[in-house]
Amino acid sequence: MPKINPLLVLPPVLLAGFVAFVAVGNFREDPTAMPSARAGHQAPVVALEPMGERTLFTDAMLRTGEVTLVNFWASWCPPCRAEHPLVTELAESGVTILGVNYRDTPERADAYLEDLGNPYAAIGADPRARMGLDWGVVGLPETFVVDGAGNIVMRFAGPLTEAVIANQIRPAIERAQGGGS
Repeated sequence: MPKINPLLVLPPVLLAGFVAFVAVGNFREDPTAMPSARAGHQAPVVALEPMGERTLFTDAMLRTGEVTLVNFWASWCPPCRAEHPLVTELAESGVTILGVNYRDTPERADAYLEDLGNPYAAIGADPRARMGLDWGVVGLPETFVVDGAGNIVMRFAGPLTEAVIANQIRPAIERAQGGGS
């Protein structure tokens, strides 16, 4: 009986393993969802630099008993610009949104807010991405729903859309307020 070289068997076995890995990922309920290791845990400490005369977003603001959204954004981020009108609508509807200007320059951030408006109840700058790293931010924009005790209820990575707000953000706000399952 001829001997089979293990090096000839290895590539098909590795390929089959990779195909199985990808197939499992694609059959998840939402293959684009990015779970957060922080969900269900206290939000990391807020440590931001002031942005001019604007109200500084502080750690205590996450523990006031009120549900808040924390929105990481930057002037250089096209999806942030695309979601900005919806962030503004959420703020105008009574949702408290705290902003984190991420890896940006003060001049560009100021111009962005002057151009599009400032929907944030409080805001701060994270120019070296230290807070973003603590929160697990991997790309912009990212939005976190935080309950009144400072616990992260959910994280959404990517630009907010009307569907995302209706199907994910609003239900998470209701859960955080104790009105959902």
